[in-house]
Amino acid sequence: MSTVPSVTLNDGARLPQLGLGVWQVPNETVASVVHTAIAAGYRSIDTAALYRNESGVGDAVADAAVPRAELFVTTKLWNSDQGYDAALRAFDESLRRLRLDYLDLYLIHWPTPQRPRYVETWKAFEKLRADGRARSIGVSNFHISHLRRLLDQTDVVPAVNQIELHPNLPQDELRAFHARHGIVTQAWSPLARGKLLRDPTITGLAQKYDRTPAQIVLRWHLEQGVVPIPKSVTPSRIRENIDVFDFELAPDDLATLAELNTGRRTGLDPDTFD
Repeated sequence: MSTVPSVTLNDGARLPQLGLGVWQVPNETVASVVHTAIAAGYRSIDTAALYRNESGVGDAVADAAVPRAELFVTTKLWNSDQGYDAALRAFDESLRRLRLDYLDLYLIHWPTPQRPRYVETWKAFEKLRADGRARSIGVSNFHISHLRRLLDQTDVVPAVNQIELHPNLPQDELRAFHARHGIVTQAWSPLARGKLLRDPTITGLAQKYDRTPAQIVLRWHLEQGVVPIPKSVTPSRIRENIDVFDFELAPDDLATLAELNTGRRTGLDPDTFD
């Protein structure tokens, strides 16, 4: 079983350096997937209200073979629930579905700049953190402009910004901003929705290191100081994805991977998605 190191958030909490994402995992099967992950050594589980599988994740946490205190559970507020009062109600609903007394991390899922209510929403998040119901709070898919507005108009710096990030989209400028402000970068779609697994550069390095292409990409994330949350429902791949803490990529191979930067997204653009 792999032992995952952790990173320290700006509020003192410890976030495992690699977690399991459960986007598009059906509610009726997600508990089994989470159980497999926990047995493999995962301690961080990332869901969202949008995924409609919070109750299944809650079942897995309730039945887990490890204590609740050893698990780091993240969920996210959906766009239609932004606003102070609506966010508080949505948090209660997520907590009820998860059957938890507290969340380890609560994220604003998207900034929705066409109807910007994320500052008002963030103030509700600050209350949840002050009350101890969300031990850490953060955001997802925020650009620098969105983060600057939060920093200027609210009191608590986000602990995490979860963004699309992979070798095709390394987000160097945004990661530098995070580093200056003590925000941890977490990567959704760290494998570019599987597209990178067929890239000749990646497959070549996989042969060189006797690893899977996914392991090469996930190791790249770790060496950038990024926290990836790969999604898989296949037990063997779940185990492979976490088996990345016993090797390092050589500097010249990291330089080769840097050449894969195309700036292309596999998902939506936070500046336009509403």
